[in-house]
Amino acid sequence: MLAPTEIAAGDGRVILLVVAHADDPALFLGGTILRWTDAGWRVVCVRVTDDRWDSVGLSEAETIEANAAEFRAAAKALGIAEIVEFGLPTDTLGDASEVALRERVIRQVRTWKPYALVSFDPYARPGEDNQDHVKVAQAVDEAFWTSQFPLHHPEHLAEGLEVHGGFERWYFGRSVVEATDVVDVSTVLDRKIEAALKHQTMLRNYVNQLRLQARTGGWRLPMLDEIDAGGDLREVMAMLLRGGAKATGAPHGLEAAEVFRVVRFGGLESLLNLYGRRL
Repeated sequence: MLAPTEIAAGDGRVILLVVAHADDPALFLGGTILRWTDAGWRVVCVRVTDDRWDSVGLSEAETIEANAAEFRAAAKALGIAEIVEFGLPTDTLGDASEVALRERVIRQVRTWKPYALVSFDPYARPGEDNQDHVKVAQAVDEAFWTSQFPLHHPEHLAEGLEVHGGFERWYFGRSVVEATDVVDVSTVLDRKIEAALKHQTMLRNYVNQLRLQARTGGWRLPMLDEIDAGGDLREVMAMLLRGGAKATGAPHGLEAAEVFRVVRFGGLESLLNLYGRRL
């Protein structure tokens, strides 16, 4: 059992969140983002792909436009201060250059100078079947330390940027390799659900995927058929998100929670406690 992680006052400090897709922030860590923004942290979110194929019944152009608008709406609901769009084609990062993607993340680290860098856990347990998540995780993980090397991309420095070392790395995922921190999201769970529901286009495609899988297995879920026919997503998504938060919180004695693997000061916090002095 983990004790709930205290969310300190942000005082305007930056948390840089790098995700693959528009719905990742709300679904994976929407409660924690709300806890951060409520506490005065400035959350900047980078979306790497354009989610151009994540819809059902829309054209590619309509899908890009809808998902971008819904991403902005969800980000606003979560209190995210800034959005950065890389605009890479969705579901193709498995063939993209990790080094090129890493350079773009390094640039963002040097631009925003975050206290913490947040992204997918590159060592997540089996069950992560989305290569966009995997590639983003790997690129961000390396960018955390390479952003501190002046010989990595000196062109950034020539443009006036500076090397930067963040203090914390927060990793999330379907199942992080080792949970070190649990955040109590019981007081903000309703708001997380509202933010997630902004993603109507992507969530309706998710429902369609569930319908296809159920049908192949010889099942029918009337609640999904109703949504596919234009019904409200709220009841189903609220049930899934509440159930997930409850299951995550239960081992830690919490009503609703999100878990992370967090590395502070490169895993050498003991040095700070023994020899460090506060600035």
